[in-house]
Amino acid sequence: MKPKAKILDLLVRWPHVFPVLVLVFFSCSEKLENSAPNVVIIYADDMGYGDVNVQNPNSKIPTPHLDQLASEGMRFTDAHSSSGICSPSRYALLTGTYHWRRQHGIVGAFGKPFFNASDVTLPQVLRENGYATACIGKWHLGWNWEFKNPPSGSVMQWGREVAFYRPEDVDWNKPVSGGPLDRGFDYYFGDGTINFPPYAWMENDRLIEAPTEVMDIHEIGYDTKEGNWEFRPGPKVEGWNPYDVLPTITGKATEWIGQQTADKPFFLYFPLPSPHAPIIPNDEFDGKSEAGAYGDFVYQSDWVVGQVLNAIRDHGFEENTIVIFTSDNGPERYAFERAEKHEHFSMGSFRGLKRDIWEGGHRVPFIIKWPGHIQGGGISDKLVSQIDIMATLGALTGIKLQDGVAPDSYHFLPFLSQNSDSVSQRAVLIHNTMENRWAVREGDWLYINDSTGQHSMMPESFSKLRGYVTDTTPGLLFNLAIDPGQRNNKYELQPELVAKMDKLISENKAKGYLIKDE
Repeated sequence: MKPKAKILDLLVRWPHVFPVLVLVFFSCSEKLENSAPNVVIIYADDMGYGDVNVQNPNSKIPTPHLDQLASEGMRFTDAHSSSGICSPSRYALLTGTYHWRRQHGIVGAFGKPFFNASDVTLPQVLRENGYATACIGKWHLGWNWEFKNPPSGSVMQWGREVAFYRPEDVDWNKPVSGGPLDRGFDYYFGDGTINFPPYAWMENDRLIEAPTEVMDIHEIGYDTKEGNWEFRPGPKVEGWNPYDVLPTITGKATEWIGQQTADKPFFLYFPLPSPHAPIIPNDEFDGKSEAGAYGDFVYQSDWVVGQVLNAIRDHGFEENTIVIFTSDNGPERYAFERAEKHEHFSMGSFRGLKRDIWEGGHRVPFIIKWPGHIQGGGISDKLVSQIDIMATLGALTGIKLQDGVAPDSYHFLPFLSQNSDSVSQRAVLIHNTMENRWAVREGDWLYINDSTGQHSMMPESFSKLRGYVTDTTPGLLFNLAIDPGQRNNKYELQPELVAKMDKLISENKAKGYLIKDE
C-alpha cells in the first residue's frame, strides 16, 4: 500500500483524528510527488442511474469505459444531484451550495448568470491554489450579453408565441462577462447550450464567429434520430451542424489535457451535452445498443469518457489525477417510451424522471477514481450529493475552504474505502426542483411535502408496468432501505416522523433561502 493510501486508511479507521492526520497526509504528498492531484469532472446531461451498464443488470446499453472506471475507482449508489434539472445542479456542484438558495429554474436563452457576485466556486478556489482551470462543453449558467435592442423576432412554438433575439439585436463585438472566465476558469470552449442560441462556438469570452442567420426551429436542416430537436429560436452561424458539437468538444478536451505539464496541477470541468435531447449520436455509433438512438447516444457518451481517460493516461497524468463522473439529473421523458419499447429503464429501479423529486429525478451515477488512493472496485451505499464534491476535493487536495465557502458541502473522504463503516457527515439532504414541492432525506427515510413527487407526467401504461398506485395523502413518506422504488407510502403510519421531517425542510429553508447580494 502506498504512503498516501496508508494514511487514507487511517483516516477511515479513526475519523476522529482527521484534523491532525490530514496535515500529515498532504505534507507527505507534497514531499513524495511535489504536486497536488489533478482533477477532472465529466458531467453527463440527463443520463439516468440505470443508463450505466454496471448499475443495471437488465441494461440494453454497453458502457465499457464507465464500467472500467467503476472497476478502478469507487461507485456511489446513493448519490444525488441538487435539482432534477440542469442549471441548478451545475450551480450546486460548482459552489457547494443548494441551488434553491439562489433560484429554482434553468437559465434561459441569453439569460443572466445564475451566480451571485459573492459566490465562491470550485475552480476559483483551485486556481487560487495554483491550478490551471478549464471548462469545455455545456455551460448553461448564463452570461451578461450586450443587447442593441429588445428581441425583434417572433415565432409560434409549443402552442404559444415566443419572442427571440435576432442576430442584429445583439452586440457580438464586445467580450461577454459573467461566464466561465468570471467564475474561476482560465479557459472556456463550447457552444454554451446545444439547444439554446446562439448556435455558435465561444472561446473564453467571445464568439469565434458572429451569427448571421436565425435557427428555423421548424426546419433545422437535419433529422434527429429519436425525439424532438428541443431547439429554441435565435441566432446561428452559417452552416451550424448540431452533430459536430460532441465530437468537437471531445477533441478540445483531450487537446487541452495534452497541453498541461507535470509541474502545475490542472482542473478540467467537462460538461457534456449528451445524452440530453436532441438525441443525435454520430453515424458510427448507430446500432451500438439495444435501446434505440438514445442508447447509442449513451454509448457515444461512454466513448467520450474513454477518450478523456486515454488522454489522461497517454500524457502521463493517470497516477495523480482524480476523475469524477456523474450526471446533472435523471433521464428525460422519452425514457417512458424507451422502457416499454426496448425494456431499458434509464431510471433503473427508481421512480421518476428529470424534473421530479421522485428518486429517479435526482439519484444519479457517481464514480470517483484516484489510482493508489481510492480502492478500485469499491461500492458505497452512503448518502452523498454533488454539493459535497467541493468540500471533498478540498480535503483530497489539502486546500482549506474559508468560512462561508461551500456552505452546504460535506466531505465524504472517509467513504473512499470499500471497507468504511464511518458515519456520514451529511445527516440531512434536501431535494427540490420546482418551488412548491420539497423533499428531505434523513437516514433511510424520505419525506415529500406533497401528494406526489411527479412533475413529468407518467403514462398510465408505464405506471401499471411498474405497479405504482396513486396516493391521496397530503404528503409522502418512504423507507428507502426496504422500498427504493417508492411504492409503499408510510405517511399515515408515522405522524411524528412526518412532523419532524416537515420541520427539517422549514429549518433548512430558513438558513438563507434565496439569498441575494445587497
